[in-house]
Amino acid sequence: MSGILFSFISGCSPYFHQPTKEKKARLGEDTRVTPGLRTLPGPSEKLVAAVYKFRDQTGQYKPSDNGINYSTAVTQGATNILLKALEESGWFVAIERENVSNLLNERKIIRSSMAQFKPENENLPPLLFAGIILEGGIVSYDANVITGGAGLKYFGAGGSTQYRQDRVTVYLRAVATKTGKILKTVYTSKTILSQSVNASLFRFVKFKRLLETETGFTTNEPSQLAVTEAIEKSVQSMIIEGVRDGLWNADSKKSEEVKLLLMDYQEEQQVAKETDVYGARDNVVRKRFSVMPSVSLLRYSGDYSQPVNKAGYGAAFNVGLTQNWNLQLQVTSGTIAAKQYFSKDVTISELNLQYRTLPFQKINPFLQIGGGVTSARNNSVFEFNGKKDRMINAGAGAEIALNRWLGLNVSGQYNYFVKDEFDGSVSGAFNDAYWRASVGLSIYFGGSYSKKSN
Repeated sequence: MSGILFSFISGCSPYFHQPTKEKKARLGEDTRVTPGLRTLPGPSEKLVAAVYKFRDQTGQYKPSDNGINYSTAVTQGATNILLKALEESGWFVAIERENVSNLLNERKIIRSSMAQFKPENENLPPLLFAGIILEGGIVSYDANVITGGAGLKYFGAGGSTQYRQDRVTVYLRAVATKTGKILKTVYTSKTILSQSVNASLFRFVKFKRLLETETGFTTNEPSQLAVTEAIEKSVQSMIIEGVRDGLWNADSKKSEEVKLLLMDYQEEQQVAKETDVYGARDNVVRKRFSVMPSVSLLRYSGDYSQPVNKAGYGAAFNVGLTQNWNLQLQVTSGTIAAKQYFSKDVTISELNLQYRTLPFQKINPFLQIGGGVTSARNNSVFEFNGKKDRMINAGAGAEIALNRWLGLNVSGQYNYFVKDEFDGSVSGAFNDAYWRASVGLSIYFGGSYSKKSN
């Protein structure tokens, strides 16, 4: 239900601005990249650039649930968007090349008119020629990269939310007209979010009186704005990387501003390297070894009824075999009991093998299997001389990296005894068992694994 509320609150702007009447034409919206593009340090000299075609190379049609949709998934006017981005940057003098035949025909008409009314020695000025040609296009449109949703209904009242994320990718390259050398190639991508939120109520309020109500909204991020943002980002990246590599120069009066810009861009590139296609960052490098003091909640599951929850505490030592596989030695002291007739103080010793699914991300889920012994104890905190019962276990959890040296570990596991003797009663179809939920603080030390070894 919290996911539904979050989606509703975060997307409430379209809900409270629903179109109920016609609206007049307005100027086009800026993207989140446009302000940064406009405020780039100026060039020492503007670059004359030609753009022949910046096309949709995807061949994709809009996704449709009902038959075939022949509308293209992305805009066919990407050349116009690129020319506008070049103008916004203030770095380029864009010259007409997409419809150059129209320009040449018009110049022929002008020449023929001038020949009749102007002296013969008065000619049209020559056309500008480009120092670079900007080429590329929209190379990919990936639909349904991520889809999902949530819903909850109780006695006819509830709500649901759904979302879908698509992805558009743009490549842009600069080609030197004198040599044909490709000077620089950049690639950018932008996600396109679609989401819907619905809430409804269906209830009999009294005899023969039915109340039914529903509300909701659906938002689709315009693909044209997503393409515009990706193209603007590619132009911005092209300018910055060209300055960094000495292909063109910024205004010498803006040297400090350029220096800060290059530092920010280097940091942005590092973030991009650490971020996967789903937006998760692989920027956490955990140490190979860790110790983990923990507190636990133990719940009996055996031959006696009315199990109760009892607290426990312990510690674990973890050894990273590889960046995904981890070996854990854990000792826990606590009490396993039912409300009546059964209570036993125990020391639990176990050896577990864990598989860490996302070792370089902040939240690292893991699965584990293992085995060990549960020893009865008297008054001492940890005692291993009492009656021992062997058991196997399976569990799951997650480790949240707080910083370079500390992590929060949350896990749950099910422990199943090999023989049905733990509680002193042999009955039922299954052996005795217990559940354990633990929260621990991981303290890292030792060397780290490199992501290159993956």
